[in-house]
Amino acid sequence: MTMRTHPAPSKQRGAAAIEFALLALPLATLTFGITEFGRALHQFNTITKSARDAVRYQSTGTPGNTLAARCLALSGSTANNGTSCSGTPLVPDLTLAMVTVADRVSNPATHNLQPTGRGVVNLVTVTVSGYPFTSMVPFALSSFTFGAISATMVQPL
Repeated sequence: MTMRTHPAPSKQRGAAAIEFALLALPLATLTFGITEFGRALHQFNTITKSARDAVRYQSTGTPGNTLAARCLALSGSTANNGTSCSGTPLVPDLTLAMVTVADRVSNPATHNLQPTGRGVVNLVTVTVSGYPFTSMVPFALSSFTFGAISATMVQPL
């Protein structure tokens, strides 16, 4: 009678490693995709809130003088040197050229003396357009450009 001391080699050996390898790529793609989507949503939210702050600021400011409001939308600060903003952008790749302000001076056809049910009002609109979201993990979520993000408020007469 002979006894084996070593088990016979099995055809199942390494199957767990192969199954893990087959699942690792989809799980990594899903994980990185969720992370990138969250990052894109955070940047969209930041731009939306900065546009709201800028339009709120401009609605109480002097019509036609829009650089401070544009800087507020860009960097969260009204600081500027007369032609450009002093602060750093709130989100990467956001530039002053992407931020526009329309008020009764810069766009009188659509923002000056607009009729309402209770009289007329002046409007102020801050728009951020063409912001490119650059994905850090392009295989999970490709880079894209946000549509126009804008906010409008009434400016006192």
